[in-house]
Amino acid sequence: MSCHTYKKLNPEQKNKSISAIVATSSFVKRQVITYSEEMKTILTVEDENAENKVAVDYYYNDDCLLFSGFGDVHIHAREDCSGKKNYKEDFLTASNAALNGGIVHVGEMPNNDIPPIDDESYLNKFFLTKKADIPFLLYGGIGPDTRPLKIRVPYKVYMGPSVGDLFFTSLDDLKRRMPLYENQHVSFHCEDPLLLEKNKKETTHLARRPVDCEVMATEKALEFIETNNLKGKLCHFSSGDGLELVRAAKERQVNVQVEVTPMHLFFSTENAINYFSSKEEAEKFLQMNPPIRQEKDRQSMLLAVKNGLIDYLATDHAPHTLEEKEQGISGMPGLDTYAGFVTYLIEKEGIAIQRISLMCSENPGSFFNNFLSTFSEHWPNMGKGFGFIEEGYSASFTILNLKKPYTVTKEGLKTKCKWSPFEGVTFPGSLESLFLMGKKVV
Repeated sequence: MSCHTYKKLNPEQKNKSISAIVATSSFVKRQVITYSEEMKTILTVEDENAENKVAVDYYYNDDCLLFSGFGDVHIHAREDCSGKKNYKEDFLTASNAALNGGIVHVGEMPNNDIPPIDDESYLNKFFLTKKADIPFLLYGGIGPDTRPLKIRVPYKVYMGPSVGDLFFTSLDDLKRRMPLYENQHVSFHCEDPLLLEKNKKETTHLARRPVDCEVMATEKALEFIETNNLKGKLCHFSSGDGLELVRAAKERQVNVQVEVTPMHLFFSTENAINYFSSKEEAEKFLQMNPPIRQEKDRQSMLLAVKNGLIDYLATDHAPHTLEEKEQGISGMPGLDTYAGFVTYLIEKEGIAIQRISLMCSENPGSFFNNFLSTFSEHWPNMGKGFGFIEEGYSASFTILNLKKPYTVTKEGLKTKCKWSPFEGVTFPGSLESLFLMGKKVV
């Protein structure tokens, strides 16, 4: 049975209501949410029962789950003031892909041709995001010669070479730079530059970026976070061995959070051949930094999701063209398939719905909300921000239908690069509806 509109109230009214099974980190139960179309925020949230059941504008049956709008804290939209990479993606097409995947806000990375490394370059890039249909939180870049911006923003540091020119070749140089960023939000791409250099002539991407490369960089990143009182985040984590370092750091109250990508939770070197025509094709199109690893690492990452060690499901959306993938560039698109992949985690991997709410809604919302005051004039009518089904928060909702399977096709993608590593995969559920700041957009 599909979800449906239950009973329409006066279409002229400004306040609207939804009845659905609401999913948070604390509970999963049917509630009625009333929100203001004009203010774009939630007005009331009440449990629904037989005694107080009322007519609503939108009714979703028990096949569906309503989450606070999903957020992706790690994407690459590719656009900057040079315009050189707009052929891959721009802020508008990235926002279209995000909405297609049930995502209502994103964090965008700084490894551009003109990286946002000071106030002027940051604000020039931020101005370009105004064309998008969703809010973009831009990371500032940290390089060998940078300093913190005057405005409050999150930062990204590439500990070794990846895609682009914004990275460190020496962890000693990074160590000297980190004290300048005390108390800042800093996200780390954990790959050791010396080990990358040592292994660069290996014959496979996995061998060029071995587990030790991530583990050693993780150890250093945790040291920098702890020593400099950073609000740290480890990006696109892939190594089961490195998770023990994270666990120990969290136990001693180091302020660190961890991302994992859908690709690292779904693909492994052992199972990749099931989704591509050959081993060579799988290696080519699944190439990313850090690499897709062995099945034991995939299982370790899934277990870390289940037990709460992972804080964010973040796509690392990297919309390179098919021609570029043929040439060996790293990265894969992931925004369009976010909602479908979440249903896979719930239905096939047994991830608790409460954990999904934390990784996809609440933690990304809390991260975004740290910077609301910085851009309040550019992000109007967001109330208390994203991530929570509570009075005063944004009326942005991602509604999944767990019983409506969805097969990924090229035609169904909104990203400009028009391909996905999940093409041909059927997820057990799909995006049923999406509300963005008081407006139903799907």
